[in-house]
Amino acid sequence: MPDIRIAQDPAADELLSRDPLALLLGMLLDQQFPMERAFAGPALIAQRLDVSTLSAQGLADAAPGRLKEVFTGPPAVHRYPGSMAERTQAVCRLLVERYDGRAEGLWSDVPDGATLLRRIGELPGFGAQKAKILVALLGKQYGVTPPGWREAAGEYGDDGARRSVADVTDPVSLGEVRAVKQQVKAAAKAARGGGPAA
Repeated sequence: MPDIRIAQDPAADELLSRDPLALLLGMLLDQQFPMERAFAGPALIAQRLDVSTLSAQGLADAAPGRLKEVFTGPPAVHRYPGSMAERTQAVCRLLVERYDGRAEGLWSDVPDGATLLRRIGELPGFGAQKAKILVALLGKQYGVTPPGWREAAGEYGDDGARRSVADVTDPVSLGEVRAVKQQVKAAAKAARGGGPAA
C-alpha cells in the first residue's frame, strides 16, 4: 500500500493511501484551497457519511442537498462547498458509467501514459494541468507507472521536482512545493506587469 502523507494528518493520509477514490477526490478539491486541507477533505466526507471507504456509487446516488450539507460542515470541506459537492458527484457518476464505480479503473488497464492523461482529463473539474499533476502523483507515489507516464505528466513528472502535490511526502517537501508555487505566482504577476518577481 502506498504511504501518502499529503494531508499531514494520519487518519486522512491513511484513507488516501488505501482508497483510490479518496486520492482522486483530494486532487479534485485541490483548487483555490490549501493542498493539505484539500486532501484531508475525503476523510471529512467519509466521517460525515459514517463510512470507512468512499463509494463512487454511493456519492453518485446521494441526494444533492444531502451532499451539499456534508460539504458545508462546519468546517466546510472546501471554500466552495456547493460547487465542489456537485463536481464530486459528477466525477463519481462518470466513474460509475465508465469504470464500474472504481477510481482505479482509470489506470488499471492503461497501455500508456498518454491514455491515462486522456482518461483523467475527461473527468469533470480536471483541466490539462490538474490531469498532468495527477498522472505525476500516481506515478511517483501510487505505483501507477505505465510506459510514458513521466512524459504525459510533463514537468510534474520530473524526478526530484518540487512543483506540485505529486512531490509532497512530508512537512519539509510540503514547504518546498509551497515556496515554488509562490515563486511561480510572483513571476506570473510580474509578467503581467503587477510588480517584481520574487
